[in-house]
Amino acid sequence: MKIPYDNPRIHLYTRIQKSPFFYASRQHGVQSYTVCNRMYHPRHYDDMIAEYWKLVNDVTLWDVAVERQVEITGPDAFEFTNMLTPRDLTKCKVGQCKYLPMTDEQGKMVNNPVLLRLGENHFWLSVADGDVLLWARGVAVHSGMDVRITEPDVAPVQIQGPKAKDVMRDLFGPEILELKYYFMTEATLNGMHVVISRTGYTGEVGYEIYLRNARRDGTAFWNTVVEAGKPYNLAPIGPCQIRRVEAGIHSYGSDMVIFNDPLNPYELGLDKLVDLDQEQDFIGRAALRRIRDEGVSRKLVGIELGGDPLIGYIEDYLLVHDGDSHIGYVTSAFWSPRLEKNIGYALVPIAYAETGTHLSVAKAAGVVDGTVVPMPFVDPNKEIPKS
Repeated sequence: MKIPYDNPRIHLYTRIQKSPFFYASRQHGVQSYTVCNRMYHPRHYDDMIAEYWKLVNDVTLWDVAVERQVEITGPDAFEFTNMLTPRDLTKCKVGQCKYLPMTDEQGKMVNNPVLLRLGENHFWLSVADGDVLLWARGVAVHSGMDVRITEPDVAPVQIQGPKAKDVMRDLFGPEILELKYYFMTEATLNGMHVVISRTGYTGEVGYEIYLRNARRDGTAFWNTVVEAGKPYNLAPIGPCQIRRVEAGIHSYGSDMVIFNDPLNPYELGLDKLVDLDQEQDFIGRAALRRIRDEGVSRKLVGIELGGDPLIGYIEDYLLVHDGDSHIGYVTSAFWSPRLEKNIGYALVPIAYAETGTHLSVAKAAGVVDGTVVPMPFVDPNKEIPKS
């Protein structure tokens, strides 16, 4: 089944970058693109439900070169990077990865990259969308620290799904299967240099492979992975939004910034990633301490929605009502084929954030019932990706 796209087409030209995998990935029949980090991003090759089952049952390949790397090096790189986040990086070993909330002086989210620690003073912040490079450079100018902040010629792909380990074993040998969840290693593939992490945007078994010299090697690398995946029914797809919502993963653009108003980690349920007692100071510490003590007035919660299946994307935030009063927004919502329910996230006042609270949500077809439920919706202890 093909999704009919009646919206105006994206105009391709030089102002927006093309991925190092752009021409290789489009050979598989890209149906639609979006733009992240000023780069064209393949969003769908097939019906999104078909792509969901390919991910859940087999193995999928994603062009995620839009995940730009902010590289931080220099004698003060550790101290500087630790200042950017309320998470205590003294607990992050070389070769380890961390999901990284980054906050501003008001304690609000600047972004949520995945951090890779390549050396004692060598970090990548893998940013799906947003101006983290400019933010970090601006902070560095006024920090007095000896750091260098660049964007290297690196582009990642994701290999996600239950057969991901089979593909990775065939590409890199059986030792790659020893890589632990949220750790990384470096390797070569037919003379191409890569960094490999056990991370992903799905809640499934998955890897991200960061290709160095990506502009030179992008097509050769892509084709090598596709060939290795043929015995396992590997399919190129776009990032599976249904599966990321099932897994409780937030989208920076959709769920963390509502009408140019960023949420803070406590509103997002990221309390456990805020370490106010660590030795080093960090941006937003005083504000986050005040927010913790005073409590929050709103929160992003999981929600189940009634009505017909939500196939495709909601084009605008859905309004949440209590009677005739507008109280919040549904930020992401999709039909989950596995749960056979519409699920998503809603930003609501704290008085409505309790599990079991009933809400009314306005859709184009009318008002439907919503119920606040716990997140993640599937596999809350992440047993699947850790397996």
